Amino acid sequence: MTRAYLDWNATAPLRAEARAAMIAAMDVMGNPSSVHAEGRAAKGLLERARGQVAAAFGADGAEVIFVSGATEAAALACAGRGLVGAPVEHDAVAAWIDPVLTVDGRGQVQVDAPGRTALQAANSETGVVQELPQGLAVVDATQVFGKIPFAFNWAGCTAALVSAHKLGGPKGIGALVLRRGTDLEAQLRGGGQEMGRRAGTENLLGVAGFGAAAEAAARDLEQGVWARVEKLRNILENVIADSAEETIFVGNDAPRLPNTSCFAMPGWKGETQVMQMDLAGYAVSAGSACSSGKLRPSHVLQAMGHDEEAARCAIRVSLGPQSTEEEVLGFAEAWLKQYRRRTG
Repeated sequence: MTRAYLDWNATAPLRAEARAAMIAAMDVMGNPSSVHAEGRAAKGLLERARGQVAAAFGADGAEVIFVSGATEAAALACAGRGLVGAPVEHDAVAAWIDPVLTVDGRGQVQVDAPGRTALQAANSETGVVQELPQGLAVVDATQVFGKIPFAFNWAGCTAALVSAHKLGGPKGIGALVLRRGTDLEAQLRGGGQEMGRRAGTENLLGVAGFGAAAEAAARDLEQGVWARVEKLRNILENVIADSAEETIFVGNDAPRLPNTSCFAMPGWKGETQVMQMDLAGYAVSAGSACSSGKLRPSHVLQAMGHDEEAARCAIRVSLGPQSTEEEVLGFAEAWLKQYRRRTG
């Protein structure tokens, strides 16, 4: 069976550029903190990758702090700061905020005090893109980085979270992008790496892959790759809507990521749909990958006003630059086949 990977919001396949950079980094033996020639070579690789990530994200190199991923970045940026947010945030951010902000039916969050607020730039489940007010304390940019235009320098926030594997880099590496002059207490203390913000010898292989992936992702964005992906997403939704009129498409009346479709069929649990599609050769999800398998209704859909039934019966299809029209139409056919079996 030929399989189709349609779960890019969970993780993107490793880019060839990232793989090549990581293989090359394996031959760099020095510690970036060492002052000898081998150490300086490792430091040069580290700083080159920092520059690649910064350039792709519209930041200065000195603002990029490498960490193990967006979850660690969220903890470093949010812990102990008394921040507020909305109940649509990813669990990594939700763990550190008071979720008191209002969410409307389109998934848009009402922000009252930006300087005390952590806000996602786009939701991983629905793809809904937020209008970010200036002055936000923290922006979770994990899903927008490399998919839609975004620059830290014009976002006007104090801190932003990013993760390499969402844009084709390796897993286990990410960054906290922090505005110059911001006072932030390190959680991992020791040798003073990463400008004193995150101690521990840097993951040089991961950093190299992250830098290469960020550079390639920025190039894809400039070349309009995601416009083609958006057309595929729209084809998928149109085919399903034409044959299953009661399908609930979540967030399709709001700005969305170009690759994301979240839809619910009441009475058909999301977990069941995911398993049936998996058997048919299609990898999709029932929400955020970090929440998969918890058998609970989507907190994101419930925050948007959908009832528990709809929230339990939603799946997410997220496409990428390698997705094809054949895969999209094949998925729609497989999904509709199961739908027709249910409806007789």
